[in-house]
Amino acid sequence: MSTDTPPPIKFGILGCARIVKRAIAVALHRSPNVEGLAIASRSLETAQAWAKELHIPRAYGSYEELVADPDLDAVYIPLPNELHREWAVKAAKAGKHVLCEKPLALNAADAKSLVDGVNRQKKILMEAFMWRHHPRVDFVREMIALGRLGELRLIKMDFSFDIDRSDWRLDPERGGGALYDLGCYGINAARLFTGSEPVEICARCHKHTTGVDMTLAMELRFKNDVLALLDCSFECPTRNRIEIVGTKASVELPGGVLPPLESTIVVTRSVSGVPLTETVKFSAADQYARQFDIFAESVRAGKLISPAENGLANMRVLDAVRKQAWGE
Repeated sequence: MSTDTPPPIKFGILGCARIVKRAIAVALHRSPNVEGLAIASRSLETAQAWAKELHIPRAYGSYEELVADPDLDAVYIPLPNELHREWAVKAAKAGKHVLCEKPLALNAADAKSLVDGVNRQKKILMEAFMWRHHPRVDFVREMIALGRLGELRLIKMDFSFDIDRSDWRLDPERGGGALYDLGCYGINAARLFTGSEPVEICARCHKHTTGVDMTLAMELRFKNDVLALLDCSFECPTRNRIEIVGTKASVELPGGVLPPLESTIVVTRSVSGVPLTETVKFSAADQYARQFDIFAESVRAGKLISPAENGLANMRVLDAVRKQAWGE
């Protein structure tokens, strides 16, 4: 039996987005299963500067050039939301697998078109919900499966921070708004921890002058009357926390979807009416690097490996929440 290590999946980064410097470039270097080979910008000078800073060998002055590079196996797409469908499909047609930032598209119809376009080329599509791949998420899912929380009753998430009012995420034509940028995480968490899709949705929002949602709250009901209470905001203080509550115990994930490398969970049980807490510590883990590991495994297997997300189901819930919040 061969013990040869498979070659790394060679990635091109389609755009110089903030998250590339903040997390993606480091994760590409940390994961032995991938290699960051190229980066593209609409400006060759920008691409070259980023490539030098981030130790990426190739730089392109257009997205078309990167997608056409025959040495690339996959692309990572951190572009603004309105460009996801176009470039995911173009990349797949050029023979590349696709790791695409969330949300997958501007609506469920566009997301289905994206998914269908990539599937027609027989390529892997994965939505970049990096938080799903952290070891503590596996641990909590096992707690739920083993009944250690009792019967699941509530999933709560708050996610907010104040953004500059000139940010593109306040432009409705570009898929702006707190729901698409932040609320998508709460929906994703509720769907993952319940293992199902919501059967009832209620949502309300406060809008910016541009028409996008600045603050949004939603309630999702899942089978067995499990409720998800989720909120997101571009105008409130920084908050990022997930809590899962059962009839026997609750578990909090401090830092929500952006935990530190050495993270914890806090389990609370009630004994004779007295709350007792236990903190479980996890070894250092880069969830972005683990996301690339799962992506590489999926490419080699020819199918998405759990808990990877292809994005279409999440986009359908986003669509329904938006319609509720807008009263459409």
